[in-house]
Amino acid sequence: MFSTYLFDLDGTISDSFLGVSRGMEYAVETLGFPKPAQKTLRDCMGPPLFDLFAKNLGLPTEQAKRAIALYFEYYRKKGIFEQTLMAGAEDTVRELKSRGRTVCLATCKLQENSEIILKNAGIDGYFDVIVGSTLDGKISQKAQVISLVLEKTGKSPSECLMIGDRNYDVLGAHECGVKCAGVLCGYGSREEFQRCGADYVLDTLLDVLTLDLRSNTPE
Repeated sequence: MFSTYLFDLDGTISDSFLGVSRGMEYAVETLGFPKPAQKTLRDCMGPPLFDLFAKNLGLPTEQAKRAIALYFEYYRKKGIFEQTLMAGAEDTVRELKSRGRTVCLATCKLQENSEIILKNAGIDGYFDVIVGSTLDGKISQKAQVISLVLEKTGKSPSECLMIGDRNYDVLGAHECGVKCAGVLCGYGSREEFQRCGADYVLDTLLDVLTLDLRSNTPE
């Protein structure tokens, strides 16, 4: 039985590719690196920012740190507004709340920016707990974010289900003993979810509602 649902933000609740990718382009081009291909940028959606620049794009450590600052320079002015809700996102969280479920956000995006995005979209009121990464880097990995959600809600891992669109969500959830459903509406793929051992693979966010009914129906 799942009483609590933890949602990722980018690629799960929010279609943020335009704002994030433009911020990444601005950062690497300002540093004098070639503009990444669109497929490369799409593959970068999901990991924490340092991993994105250092590992996915191959920037040296100091350049990756500078890239993060440049990314936020763009993102805070423009990128944060260059996004829309994923199909079914509002209907899903609203219905879960009407069923008495606890709805949480668990994202590696900065908490301050995450709160702004949900508020701008008009859905912040559906979330009982919002947890994102911190600017000082003390909270930056998915498992850290999920652990903090568990702490704030007082829920046990067995009561919770993480909903995300990349392997980072699955791996972070499993590290915390939480099951995870991968949704195919975002930036991941069925093959990616199979490789990382997702507990469920859902075609759409609305399928979360069906899973909720099934998991909460006595056998």
